[in-house]
Amino acid sequence: MTPVSGASAADSPKPGAGPLDSLSENFGNFLHLLMTQLQNQDPLQPVDNEQMIAQLAQFSSLEQTVGINTRLDQLALQNQGLQNSQVVALVGKQATVKGNIVALKGQGQPVAISFKLNGPAKEASVVIRDQSGRTVRTLEVSARAAGNVTVAWNGQNDTGLPQPAGPYQVTVTAKSVDDLPVTLTQQSSGTVSSVSFEQGFPVLQLDSGVTAPVGDLVSVSPSLTNP
Repeated sequence: MTPVSGASAADSPKPGAGPLDSLSENFGNFLHLLMTQLQNQDPLQPVDNEQMIAQLAQFSSLEQTVGINTRLDQLALQNQGLQNSQVVALVGKQATVKGNIVALKGQGQPVAISFKLNGPAKEASVVIRDQSGRTVRTLEVSARAAGNVTVAWNGQNDTGLPQPAGPYQVTVTAKSVDDLPVTLTQQSSGTVSSVSFEQGFPVLQLDSGVTAPVGDLVSVSPSLTNP
């Protein structure tokens, strides 16, 4: 006699049922069919006890596995909710992220430009461009050790004229004592104005216009407007 291996198509899980509910329903159908098979088995060819026990053990093991996965998914959702709450708490704080955009908020207000050198540099050049791509200022930086470097831009162009408020693109290059390029990571700072979860992970929106995934967050500090 052919052993029972599962439920028929008519006993398929109902639409919208969860994995554990569907499996439990199929398990009940399996037991029903098994009992029917035992009651109507051929006495000359009875069901193999070992095969029957193996099928029951496999189905029970699968049921436990799905139950564990369901609980793990619930824990993951809870942890994600806690992490999202922590990220939302960044709104209103000063944040530094990986990026190459700085925001000039007004004439006479200096702007901090930050980058991280992966090795010592004998010199570095900071080129600042407006939204049209026109170079408005070039800052020369003297020798620096490996690590974080911050320079200030006074908001003026190379001739000393104040520039209008808005976002500016920054390009930093550095050279070693051997005139070889030094790798670096540019950074951008601003106040976190909002957090988006549309892409499936938190993305920070800074008031400078910079957007960055939370994984690019370098540092956080209280808002400069806070007492």
